[in-house]
Amino acid sequence: MSSLSTTTATPESLAGAYTLRRRPMSEKLLDGGFRNLTMGLAALVATVLLAILITVFSGAREAIAEFGASFLTSSAWDPVNEKYGAFTAIYGTLVSSFLALLLAVPLGIGTAIFITEDIIPSSLREAIGLMVELLAAIPSVVLGLWAIFVMEPAIRPLLNLSHKLLGWTPLFNTVPQGPGMAPAILILVVMILPIITAIARDALNQVPIELRQGAYGIGTTRWGAIFNIILPAAISAIVGGVMLALGRAMGETMAVTMIIGNALNFNVSLLAPGNTIASMLANQFGEADGIQVSALMYAGLILMLLTFLVNVAAQWIVRKLSLRY
Repeated sequence: MSSLSTTTATPESLAGAYTLRRRPMSEKLLDGGFRNLTMGLAALVATVLLAILITVFSGAREAIAEFGASFLTSSAWDPVNEKYGAFTAIYGTLVSSFLALLLAVPLGIGTAIFITEDIIPSSLREAIGLMVELLAAIPSVVLGLWAIFVMEPAIRPLLNLSHKLLGWTPLFNTVPQGPGMAPAILILVVMILPIITAIARDALNQVPIELRQGAYGIGTTRWGAIFNIILPAAISAIVGGVMLALGRAMGETMAVTMIIGNALNFNVSLLAPGNTIASMLANQFGEADGIQVSALMYAGLILMLLTFLVNVAAQWIVRKLSLRY
C-alpha cells in the first residue's frame, strides 16, 4: 500500500516561499541593469570607432579627390611636386605582416604544445610560459633597439648567403646593407609570437580531458592525439589568435620604423629597405603640410580598411571552424 504524506504550512515556510517569489524580480532588475550597461559600453566603443573613421575619412577627402584609385597603384611619393602614391607602403605592410605570420604560426603553436603537454617537467613549462609572457611585455622601442644593434648584425651573414645563393631571384637580388624588409619581418615575428603562443596555450588547456582520455583509450599515440584530436578541438580559438596577431603586425609602428629602412622607392627584394603604412605615418606626419597631410590620412584610411578586412575574415573563419569541429 502506498501512503500519502502531507506537509503542514508553517509561518516560516510561507515566509521562505514569499522570499523565493520576490528574488526573481531583483535578479531581473540586476540582469536588466547589467544588460543596459554592457549595451551602453558597446555602443560607446562603436561610437568612438565611427568617430575615428569619420575623422580619418574627412582628412583624406582632398587626397581621395586628387589621386583617386591611382593612389593605391602608384609608388611615387614626392612632396616637392605633390605627387603621392602608397603602393610601396601597402606592399611593405602586406608582405612583412604575412611573412612574419608564416614564420610565427608554427613557432607559436609548437611552443604552446610544448608547454601544455607532458613533454617536459611542469616547473620548466611554467618557466617557459612566464618568459613568453614577459616577451610580450617588452616595449616595441626596446625591441627596435635590440633589432638594430643585436639582431641585424647577427643575421647579416645569413642574409649575405641568401643573396649569394638566391640572388638570381627578385626577392633576394639586392645586397643587404643594414636595415631592410627581412630584419623587419623577423622583429615582427618576435613581437607577435607571444600573442599566438599565449592564445594557443589557453585554447589547448581548455580542451576537455575526456577527449584526451578517449584518444589514449583507443590506442592512439601522444602525437596522434595532439594532431587528430586536441588541435582540431582548439583550432577556432587558435585561428582567432593568429588573426589577432596579424592585425598587430599590420599596425606595428615603432620597432618596424627603426629597422625597415623607410625607403620611398619600391623594391620587391626582401633584402632592400622598405616601408609600411604605419612607419610612413610615424616618420612624416609631424612635418607634413598641405595635401601631404591628406595623403597620409588616405594611407591611414587604407590601413584601417585592411585591418577591418582582417577582422571580418577572422570572424568568418572562426565561425566556420566552430561549426565544423
